[in-house]
Amino acid sequence: MAYIFDMKSLSASYGNKVVLQDINFRVNENDFIGVIGPNGGGKTTLLKVILGLIKPTSGSITFNKDLPGENIIGYLPQISTGDNSYPVNVTDVILSGMMVRKKIITRMSAADKKRASEVIDELGLTAVAKSSLNEISGGQLQRVFLGRAIIGNPVLLLLDEPGNFVDSTFENNFYEKLKELNKRMAILMVSHDIGTISSHVKSFACVNKHLNYHPSSEISNEQLLAYDCPIQLITHGEVPHTVLRSHASDGH
Repeated sequence: MAYIFDMKSLSASYGNKVVLQDINFRVNENDFIGVIGPNGGGKTTLLKVILGLIKPTSGSITFNKDLPGENIIGYLPQISTGDNSYPVNVTDVILSGMMVRKKIITRMSAADKKRASEVIDELGLTAVAKSSLNEISGGQLQRVFLGRAIIGNPVLLLLDEPGNFVDSTFENNFYEKLKELNKRMAILMVSHDIGTISSHVKSFACVNKHLNYHPSSEISNEQLLAYDCPIQLITHGEVPHTVLRSHASDGH
């Protein structure tokens, strides 16, 4: 299976503060990895390094140049209530995701608009396509920004705490949609809600300055503590959890 990016001995800092240290991490096509860890452990910094917003202080990150398409990464940042205050409609926001593929600012083509219509239909937003952001629900707003992230058909989708703004009626549908998207793109999802995402991800990366990769979606509180990942596992319903094997170098 082809890799998307490969980090080798990567470290990242803010000034004199080392946030990520000696990270070795590879993401392959169709991976679905939950990124977990304590606040301040470096999860969001990891995403910023992948996005090119922060340069490593040492080590390297290499992207596979043989991957198809121009838009390698789609990104869904954390959503807040202030994100629905802009005077734009659903279609325009989703279309704005095409701009990352264009080298100059230009009008959207007929093909761009057709692609936006496909995404709107795929995410169940047809009824609100012309609505302003302040006229739609929190779950719909989340889908709008997801649409903006995937309109360019990326090979990697980055999600930063997507569950924070998903209403309960859409939560199951949201994760089912991610499962469908995972058939055509890898997903790296930062979340504090391990009990929920363990039913959907294929593996975990525990980030607390260092990164330990766990090639399983099953995890326990004891294992989290053993890997210096002091966060509380909260279960939702009957979610199975087992102790994982010790971390070892396995290509991730």
